[in-house]
Amino acid sequence: MTQSSMALTLAGISFMLTVIWGEPLLRILRHYKIGDLIRVEGPQRHVITKLGTPTMGGVLIFLPVALITVLLNAASLIGLSVLGRSVLVPLGTMFGFLILGAIDDVEKLRARRVRGEGMRARTKLLIQTIFALAIAFILYYFLDVPELYLPGINHDIKLGLWYIPMAAFIIVAASNAVNFTDGLDGLAGLISATCFAAYGGIALLQNQVFLARFCFTLVGAVFGFLWFNVHPAQLFMGDTGSLPLGATLAVVALMTGQWALFPVIAIIPVSEALSDVIQIIYFKWTKGRRFFKMAPIHLHFELSGWSETQIVQRFWLIGLLAAMIGVALALV
Repeated sequence: MTQSSMALTLAGISFMLTVIWGEPLLRILRHYKIGDLIRVEGPQRHVITKLGTPTMGGVLIFLPVALITVLLNAASLIGLSVLGRSVLVPLGTMFGFLILGAIDDVEKLRARRVRGEGMRARTKLLIQTIFALAIAFILYYFLDVPELYLPGINHDIKLGLWYIPMAAFIIVAASNAVNFTDGLDGLAGLISATCFAAYGGIALLQNQVFLARFCFTLVGAVFGFLWFNVHPAQLFMGDTGSLPLGATLAVVALMTGQWALFPVIAIIPVSEALSDVIQIIYFKWTKGRRFFKMAPIHLHFELSGWSETQIVQRFWLIGLLAAMIGVALALV
């Protein structure tokens, strides 16, 4: 079996496992009334159509990925080289940020804060930063990953100790960027799956077969989640899904050394995060005026008259094209 066919096979297995256990998870979430709270300043139709939809769907993605990854790593004990230990770093990243996201979602569900918000932003950012610094330290000192590749340069650029804070920033930024993207049915899932597939392809081209298999296993799980998340969504990923997906995507990008292409391959999450930053800065600078009708930017287009499915499909088309361009640049 070729490396690419093995990766795609793992994607198929992961997809099937996710779909199979999705219904039992939905019944559990509905039984315990773990439904999403909609922030009051968002579009009013969100309150009508999305209020009470089960959330914390990130668990649905993580468990099949963890099961497959752990089992294939355990296969090395009997002499089979199916996955390498290096993939335990992105898996551990996924688990750590999933726990953080789950705590945040639980805080929201308790509804102790005025507008359905979770833990304090500063607290969450501090924990993300601590996690990210630890991960960056492991990448630099233990995995010896390529520090930076740029298009047209056929060797990695050494950054020295500057790599650690830069890598930590990328992990935190990517985690929050995917979190900003998660607001419409299927949007964050489609974009994340596309980005992981792109970096999985880059990993295959670099002969990082274990990382590629992990990426495509995750793609299959996200597709399985989308089975329940496409419009009209039966399940939301919540911070339990968006935070770990973003952080894990950043770690994968760092492990390939092609993180300079992240703004291209992940153009939609990056744009979502930048739109929120622009909105805040412009609001403070002009003392109350808004640059967008609402941020992140997908809400701006929704208030401009685009339907939810139009936004998701058009954003995904842009994301898919950008991912293809990113992979092409990685080959330069």
